[in-house]
Amino acid sequence: MSDSDPITFRPPSVAGSDGKRGRPKPPSAVPHLANAAPREPAMVVFNRLELNDIFNVYGRWVAAGDWRDYAIDWGRETASFSIFRRASEVPIYRVVKAPKLARRQGAFAVISATGQILKRGHELKQVLAVLDQRLSLVK
Repeated sequence: MSDSDPITFRPPSVAGSDGKRGRPKPPSAVPHLANAAPREPAMVVFNRLELNDIFNVYGRWVAAGDWRDYAIDWGRETASFSIFRRASEVPIYRVVKAPKLARRQGAFAVISATGQILKRGHELKQVLAVLDQRLSLVK
């Protein structure tokens, strides 16, 4: 069995009054899932590659001593990665994934503590670039 093979559930057979085990239902009696309408996912979550990109940026700021804590929230319409300067404060930034906006403005956004959208887009790495900008001395 490979990682891409689906896991099938087979309920245990029940022995009848004659002691014989019950036979499984023929495939025609089981509703075919391929004909079912596609459903929306129950929860929006960050996948492993997205979390890797977020934690790369987060780790650099933690190493610099500017950020100290984070929180991940999953919901029916959005997933949010909140970044805190201290654990007792409100988040200074939120990285939000909203798949319903993917075709319009982009599924990813970085939002500041005041609610201002700093960057929105289709690619997470480009959206996270707004967090990597540092202040530089102007001569």
